[in-house]
Amino acid sequence: MSVRTLYEYAVVRVVPRVEREEFVNVGVALYCKKFRYAEFLFHLDELKLKALYANVDIEEIRKHLESFQKICAGDKSYGKIANLEQAERFRWLTANRSTIIQSSAVHTGLCISAEETHAELMNKLVL
Repeated sequence: MSVRTLYEYAVVRVVPRVEREEFVNVGVALYCKKFRYAEFLFHLDELKLKALYANVDIEEIRKHLESFQKICAGDKSYGKIANLEQAERFRWLTANRSTIIQSSAVHTGLCISAEETHAELMNKLVL
């Protein structure tokens, strides 16, 4: 029998014009202590973003999301935050911000496979 394990996740969104509070979900950050899993998956839907703000800089957003991804994975070349423990990196990345890239509140669940659950959340919440 497979044992379910606690995981935490947050939906990451792009808010092209913070003052309007409109956003597009672009990714999911997932952390599972037992499986030592901390990853961020993302997909940019350029048409949706441009519908909210025609002048949005897609490449700049992509660079920020790629940095978010590298920090979440613990790529040591991405500075002090990337060198923190997994839980600390996840908490830092999912902290409340009033910037173009924001995350939802952190939610919890139980999984058998962090990778499979992450893919399911991406399909349900982003794609």
